Amino acid sequence: MMMAAQVEIVDNGEIIDSLSHHASGDYSSTILLREENHEYDVVKNCFLSGMGLHAAETTVVSVRKTSAQRITAKAKLAASNVFAEAMKRKNGGDANVRYGWYSGSKEEIERIVSYGFSSSEVEKFEKDDRSHGVGVHFLHHTCSKAAAILGEADEEGIEHLLLCRLILGKPERIIVGSKQTYPSSSEYDCGVDNLENPRKYVIWSCNMNSYILPSHVVSFKSPTLRGLIRGGGGGLGRARSPCVSFPILMSILSKSLDRPRMNVILTTYVDFRKGKVRREQLIRKMREVVGDELLLDIIKNHRNSD
Repeated sequence: MMMAAQVEIVDNGEIIDSLSHHASGDYSSTILLREENHEYDVVKNCFLSGMGLHAAETTVVSVRKTSAQRITAKAKLAASNVFAEAMKRKNGGDANVRYGWYSGSKEEIERIVSYGFSSSEVEKFEKDDRSHGVGVHFLHHTCSKAAAILGEADEEGIEHLLLCRLILGKPERIIVGSKQTYPSSSEYDCGVDNLENPRKYVIWSCNMNSYILPSHVVSFKSPTLRGLIRGGGGGLGRARSPCVSFPILMSILSKSLDRPRMNVILTTYVDFRKGKVRREQLIRKMREVVGDELLLDIIKNHRNSD
């Protein structure tokens, strides 16, 4: 199937080759796809099909594809093709090219699309005890809901996910909590959570700008999913009350917790403000330290006081 795209894209779970390398005259980092464009439909359907029950109430605001009109962008595309060919020769003819979602803020994704991945993206996982190694983490293209939960809404309440083309080569299983930063041997090229049915891909920092090619940015709104994230899941997700801001929550918790527990939360909160941990990691830590019952009481009391 021929389409005006720079890279392969996903259609109904399959990889289809895009042979045309022509794009519009837009020289920015991304090109806005029109809704009547087939490529728009393919990426949109890929995203919504992974949103599960939240798909019906999720609105796709825009789909943008990375532009290869700039000289540096053309060089990155050419380099990616070279590395894919090299991976084929290394692994008996199969480069194992897949697509995965990357979660980040609007500013982070814009920076990645313009300049590539950096150590700041890797550092996000260094303190995450639930990560599969220390590298750049992606979720399988059918797991857009899980990726969206990890995301962060911008000032307009819009979230953004980055779809990337990944050269996986031969993967090795990385256990939860591992601090591995490189392949365990020259036999392997990337990490996964499960060899038979991988949902998570880990590209090591030494290969992040060789094996990763940003493809499309999907911007969307999902009120029901955002409500679940605000509450942190479980009972908190069902609480129909105003969201308590983190500064207010810190102030209230300081009056309710002993010093050791409060210090744990404050340390995580400071790391969150510095961009070292994600929003969901901060919420998870608060739930672990404080407990859902107390957090729920705080939300209810805050609602009643407004």
